[in-house]
Amino acid sequence: MPSPTLPTAPVADKISHAQTQHTITRQDPYHWLRAENWQEVMRKPDTLPLPIRKYLEAENDYFTVSFGDKTKDLQDTIYREIRGRIKEDESGIPSPDGPFAYYSKMLEGKQYPLLMRTARNGENETCILDCNKEVGEEYFGFAGAAHDPEHRLLAWGCDRNGSEYYTIRIRNLSSDKDLPDLIEKSAGGAVWAADSLSIYYVELDENHRPFRVRQHVLGTRQTNDKTIYEENDPGFFVQVGKTLSGKYITISTGDHQTSEIRLIDARLGGKPILIAPRLEGREYSVDERHGELIILTNEKGAKDFKIMTAPVNTPGVSNWKELVSHSAGTLILSTSVLENHLIRLEKANGLPRIIIRDLVTREETPIAFDEAAYALGVSTGYEFDTSTIRFTYSSPTTPSQVFDYDLITGERVLRKEQIIPSGHNASNYKTERVFAIAEDGEEVPVTLLYRKDTPLNGTAPCLLYGYGAYGISMPASFSIASLSLVDRGFVYAIAHVRGGKDKGYKWYENGRAAQKVNSFTDFICVAEHLIAKNYANTNKIVAQGGSAGGMLMGAVANMRPDLFAGIIAQVPFVDVLNTMLDDTLPLTPPEWPEWGNPITSEKDYALISSYSPYDNIEEKPYPAMLVLAGLTDPRVTYWEPAKWVARLREKKTDTTPLYLKTNMDAGHGGASGRFDRLKETALTQAFAVKVASIPLD
Repeated sequence: MPSPTLPTAPVADKISHAQTQHTITRQDPYHWLRAENWQEVMRKPDTLPLPIRKYLEAENDYFTVSFGDKTKDLQDTIYREIRGRIKEDESGIPSPDGPFAYYSKMLEGKQYPLLMRTARNGENETCILDCNKEVGEEYFGFAGAAHDPEHRLLAWGCDRNGSEYYTIRIRNLSSDKDLPDLIEKSAGGAVWAADSLSIYYVELDENHRPFRVRQHVLGTRQTNDKTIYEENDPGFFVQVGKTLSGKYITISTGDHQTSEIRLIDARLGGKPILIAPRLEGREYSVDERHGELIILTNEKGAKDFKIMTAPVNTPGVSNWKELVSHSAGTLILSTSVLENHLIRLEKANGLPRIIIRDLVTREETPIAFDEAAYALGVSTGYEFDTSTIRFTYSSPTTPSQVFDYDLITGERVLRKEQIIPSGHNASNYKTERVFAIAEDGEEVPVTLLYRKDTPLNGTAPCLLYGYGAYGISMPASFSIASLSLVDRGFVYAIAHVRGGKDKGYKWYENGRAAQKVNSFTDFICVAEHLIAKNYANTNKIVAQGGSAGGMLMGAVANMRPDLFAGIIAQVPFVDVLNTMLDDTLPLTPPEWPEWGNPITSEKDYALISSYSPYDNIEEKPYPAMLVLAGLTDPRVTYWEPAKWVARLREKKTDTTPLYLKTNMDAGHGGASGRFDRLKETALTQAFAVKVASIPLD
C-alpha cells in the first residue's frame, strides 16, 4: 500500500521591510503579520486582515493534522486524569462582612463560578451572580465583583473576547437584574464610594493602557463620568483600590520600578492627595489605620523593603518613620493592616512565612512550615476590625489547605482541604529543593517533584519549567496537572532563575535589564545540573515557559538547542527588539525599565538585539517545539509567536516538529472556562510525553 501523504508545513510569505535605528538597518520579512489595525482586532477579531488570518489558520490546520488528531486519545486520557482530580462541585469558605458572608461556588459540569451570599450565621444562601448564565459565544473573562458598603448592589466586570477590554455592570441584588449603567473599555475592577452612590474605575486608552481613573455616578451615562486622575506618562499604568479600613480610595500609578500613590476620602471625595512624588527606583504601597499610613517601601536602599508610618494629613517622605526595619535577604512581599495587627508575608532563604505584629504591644509571631518547599498565601477578608486572618498552605506533594488563624490566641483551624476525587497519596511522591551552580557561582534553587519509585539513574524524562521576569517568584505549590506527567515517570522541575524574587530583590535585579542574560544561563545550568545528578536524561528534557517565560524558552533554544528534546512556549514574548521599538503597543513604555529602551539608547538596542529570540535564530538544528498564541492577546501580541515560527521554519536545518497553534477566540490566558483550560494543559503535556518518550512522526 502507498504511504499516506505527510502534511506540509505552511511557508509564510516574505515581504521586504527595513527598519533603521541608531544607524543600524534590519530586515524583517515577516513584519506583515502585524496587523496595522491591531487595536481594532483586539476588540473585533473578525477584522483581522484576510492574508494574516489565512496564514494563522493554515498553521492551525497543520498542527491539527500533524499532531492534534494523532494524539487525540492521549490528550483525552490526560484531560480525564486532570479533571478527575478536581472536585467539580466545590464551595469557597464564606468571608464575613457585616450582616453577610460572601464566597464563590463551582457546580459540577459548569465552567464558571457562582458568587454566593449568606447571612453572617450561614443561613439563607443566595446566588448573587451566576457567571455561567452570562457567558457569550466563545469567551468569558470574569474580572471579579465588588459589593457596595450597603450590600444592595454588585459591580461586576467581564471581557467577552480575551482582549482584556472589560465591561462593568451594576446588579441590583434585590431584583437580581442589572441596572442600565454600562461602563466600557475599563480595566475590569470597580471600587465603591462610601455612600454606595458611585464607583471608581480605571479606563483604558486606544492603545489599551490603563491611563485614568473616573467616577461613575449610578443612573448616569458613562460619557458624563468625572475624571478623577489622568496619567500623562504612557510608561505609568494606573490602578484604583481601597484601604481595608474603608476610609480611603487609592490611586496608584507606576511601572516595574517606580510608584506613586494618591488618596481620596471614600466618604467626601475631593481632590486626590499625593503621598510621595515619583522618584525613579522608589516603590511603595500604602494602607491606613487610625489616621496613620502604613507604608511598604524600598526607600533609601531598602532593597528587600521595610515598613514605615506617616500621618495621613502630612504623608510626605520627610514624615516617614520606621516601623519594621530592612533586613537584607528577607524580602517583604506584602502587608495587610487590621485594627490591631499588621500582617506581613515575607520570604527568607527562598521560603515564605507569615509574620503577625501586634500593633499595640509590638510583639511578633511567625507562621512557618518545615517542608523542603512549599507555598503560602494570606488573606484578611473584607473586615478591618477583626482578630482572624485566613492563610493557604500547599506543597508539591500536599494539596491546598486553608486555615483560619486567631491573631490573639494563635489557634489555627483547618477550614478546608483540597479533595482529590480520583485519590492522592502524598507518600507516593517526593519533593526536593536542590541548587544548581550558575556560571558566576550563584546557587540557583530548583524545586523537584517525582514519584518515589521513579529511577534517578539518568533515564527519567523531565519537564523543566521557568519564568524569570518582573520579580515574579514561582511558588512551590500543589499542582493537580503536574501529577499526570509525574505519574508517567517524569521529574517535574521548577528552575527559580534570576529575574524573579525567589532569593530576594537582588535576585530580581540580577536578572533584568543589563543582567537579563543571567536568566537564560541559569536555566541552562539547571538543566545541566539535573543531567549531571541523574535526575534527568539529556535526550528527554522538555522545557516550558509562557509569556516572559516564553522569551526564556526562545533564548535557551538559540543558545543550547542540543540540551532540550522539546520546547513548549506559551504566548511567548520572543520579538523583544521590535516590540520595545514600538511605543504604540500597550505594554512597551512601562516595560522599558525592565528590558531597556532601544529607541533612545544605542546600548539598550545592542543588549536586546543580542538575545531577542526572533533576531538570533540561526541555521542549525532546533528541538521539537510547540508554540501557543492568542489572537486577541494585548500582552504578547499574536504576531510575535507567528513571526518567530515563520523564521524558525526558514532557518532550522532539521526535521524536528515545529507547531504553531493560535487560539482565534482568546487572548493571553488562553481558554476562559476551567475545563477548556484543562484541555490546553492536556495538549502541552501530550506534547511533552511524545517528545520525551515516543518519537513524533
